[in-house]
Amino acid sequence: MIPSDAILRIARPTDQLSALAAQYCDGLGFVRLGAFADHQGFDGIMLGHPHQPYHLEFTHQRGHKVGRAPTQDHLLVFYLPDPVQWQSACAALLAADFLAVPSYNPYWDQRGRTFEDLDGYRVVLQQDRWPR
Repeated sequence: MIPSDAILRIARPTDQLSALAAQYCDGLGFVRLGAFADHQGFDGIMLGHPHQPYHLEFTHQRGHKVGRAPTQDHLLVFYLPDPVQWQSACAALLAADFLAVPSYNPYWDQRGRTFEDLDGYRVVLQQDRWPR
C-alpha cells in the first residue's frame, strides 16, 4: 500500500528539455525543484510547486530521439474550481505557447480546456472541483 504522505513524480522523455521546462514553468507556474546532467547519458529536470505532493520530471537521453506523444489522450488534468483562477491559468498556458486544442475525449471540453505542449502531450484545465 502506498502511504498517504507519498510524493508523486510523473516522468517522461523529451527531445526539447530546456524549451519544455520553460513552457511548463511559464504556463503552469512551476519552479525548478532539481536537475541533473549526464547521469549515465541522461539529462533531466524536475518541476513543480515546492509545497505540493507531486512534480514532473522531464528527461533527455543524449543521442536518442524520442518523438512526439504516442496518442492525443495522454493527459495531465488540473482541477481549478475558481472561475477567475481557471481563466487566468488558461491565459498563462496560451502565453507560454501551449496550443489550445479540442480534447480527444469530449468529456474534457464540457467544463474544461485542453492544451498541447511542444511534444504533443496534453494538459487539461478543468473548471470544476475534484469530487472528494
